[in-house]
Amino acid sequence: MTVMSDPAVAELGEALYAARRSGVPIEPLTDSYADMSVTDAYRVQSALVARLLADGDRVVGYKLGLTSGPMQRLLGIDIPDFAPVLASHVHPDGAEVRAGAFIHPKAEAEIALVLSDDLAGPDCTALDVARAVAGATAAIEIVDSRISGWRIKLADTIADLASSGAIVLGSAVVPVAGFDLRLTGMVFSLDGEVIATGAGAAALGSPLHATAWLVRTLARLGESLRAGQFVMTGALQGAIDIAPGQRFRAEFDRLGPVSMRIA
Repeated sequence: MTVMSDPAVAELGEALYAARRSGVPIEPLTDSYADMSVTDAYRVQSALVARLLADGDRVVGYKLGLTSGPMQRLLGIDIPDFAPVLASHVHPDGAEVRAGAFIHPKAEAEIALVLSDDLAGPDCTALDVARAVAGATAAIEIVDSRISGWRIKLADTIADLASSGAIVLGSAVVPVAGFDLRLTGMVFSLDGEVIATGAGAAALGSPLHATAWLVRTLARLGESLRAGQFVMTGALQGAIDIAPGQRFRAEFDRLGPVSMRIA
């Protein structure tokens, strides 16, 4: 497989950056680079992140994507993907989020883990994660794609910050000792009507396992998680289309609720 040149990587990173800023989607990157590897896709992601950090943003955590079996089968893969979460993308519980800030927005309910200690290393386990976690919090992620019509392959979504849009975090961080996050149930409501349910096991078997996978993967890239960062561990249900005027609420066993309104 051909390795992409540095100018090509920079060009694609700039194209995704421009799409984020303008709100105008672009054609799939894999239309022009059909054999783009996962490694090259993460290089494009890094170029995009560097551009956003140059604007004054900062990394406050990470998000995992494609953690569920159905989504992996849809794209013909057997691993998740990931991307940094930027401070400008994070909103508090109850936030009003503008639909017009996105291109193709959809909502997902997730469990986020907040770290009290650094996490690093190629041998990280779920037990290591449990020891380093301050607690879990309820979260809603808005996923979005700068690729026209969500016509994505794995390399497209990786390069595009794992199709990230925004994150709404719950107000409570709950210690995870004494209960099993796999069994943490979730009820997702739209305008007061239940539209989906799920449980922590949907996130790669467990939010702890999902985070351990991320740490091991980052270790191969010479990177790690830092105390104070959080990890969005993956959707617990299928993504729901967003429209102005909607109110979303995700209620989690033990973790409590999180909500947002779409302006």
